[in-house]
Amino acid sequence: MRTFLKAGLGLIAFASTPLHAQTADPAAAKSRLDAMLDKEMPGLIATYQDLHAHPELAMQEVRTAGILAARLRKLGYTVTEKVGGTGVVAVLRNGEGPTVLVRADMDALPMAEKTGLPFASKNPGAMHACGHDVHVTWMIAAAQGLVTLKDQWKGTVVLMGQPAEEALGGAKAMLDDGLLTRFPRPDYGLAAHVSNLPSGSVFIKEGASSSASDSYAITFHGRGAHGSMPSESIDPVVMGARFVTDVQTVISREREAGTFGVLTVGAFQAGTVPNIIPDEALVKVNLRSNDEATRTLLKDGMARTAKAVAAMSRAGEPTIAYMGGTGAVINEAALARSTNALLKPLLGPGVIYIPASVPPMSGSEDWSEVVNAGVPSLYLGIGGYDPKVIAGLKAAGKPVPVNHSPLFAPDAEGAIRTATQAIVLSIVGGVRPSAKP
Repeated sequence: MRTFLKAGLGLIAFASTPLHAQTADPAAAKSRLDAMLDKEMPGLIATYQDLHAHPELAMQEVRTAGILAARLRKLGYTVTEKVGGTGVVAVLRNGEGPTVLVRADMDALPMAEKTGLPFASKNPGAMHACGHDVHVTWMIAAAQGLVTLKDQWKGTVVLMGQPAEEALGGAKAMLDDGLLTRFPRPDYGLAAHVSNLPSGSVFIKEGASSSASDSYAITFHGRGAHGSMPSESIDPVVMGARFVTDVQTVISREREAGTFGVLTVGAFQAGTVPNIIPDEALVKVNLRSNDEATRTLLKDGMARTAKAVAAMSRAGEPTIAYMGGTGAVINEAALARSTNALLKPLLGPGVIYIPASVPPMSGSEDWSEVVNAGVPSLYLGIGGYDPKVIAGLKAAGKPVPVNHSPLFAPDAEGAIRTATQAIVLSIVGGVRPSAKP
């Protein structure tokens, strides 16, 4: 996950009529769940700290997946490993009722940790800087909570331990390996992500919740020469440099001013020494958008600019290769509203409803692959920093570390508790998407 939603703290929570039949006493279910969390929290924190100390990169989550699978088997789930590579799928059947898919991503980031925590990463060059260690832990807690409250709900739960979210490939890999065909097909899905916002908060965004992300590698083909004889070359470095500047006009002059769109050149690789003009230059570009029209505009504008730059230099067409990406996450409206109506009385003012009219976060998330495969879904934002820590950092004039920062160190206990409550009580309370026509 690239960033999390910062909008909405000042919004008034949206009130909505529940679109589902709740349990007879949701407050009693919460009380039982909280008692379980109180009892199990020391063990859950130990699991979190162990996962944090042993981060694994995309498609390398063998140890993490093994821990998750073992814990879910012990709780009575039917577990399948190595789905889509290192993915885990666990199924719990509890009578007739809807099938719910719950996702937690497992991979870490390729970066060095600088938190100074006593349980900091022991794997050089890898860190759980996005909170997926917290996600795996709250999935274990939610799995146990659903077992504890089995008498309060009916249906089937499918838990999805997903690899490679950071690489935006894990969800598709699991789908390609039969996530929706080998296992019970979900009627709706739930996912959640920790952020640097205050712990105890749950952000429910109707409509678009994240941006689409598309990455491209553009290779400019020139003609190499000695640095003293530039006229004998077709300089790809000049082409790349011109592209970096000119392509920004797609944002400043072609994108409609009121729409979200970002074009980032994140890498420029060319040459080896000062006195040789290379024959190729590689530029890597990332595009972000919230709607398909803008997504197409950015893609076409980028390609047109690259080809024009090459033509101006009398070079052949550049090679434009799609590196990967994913669409925007769209939260199903009825599911968002019914979840808000259920959770607000149970969890209080920390539940913040954000209407569809508010722009989504600029980060991207491959949960969109599940949504686009036909599973109506809700993606929740979970606050992950102790308000006292936030206040202390603010008083000291320091920013609160964001996801992907080497200093990111969330309040694991607060996030685990809040996410578990939100996920379990939503299922127990019977939230629903809109009825199919």
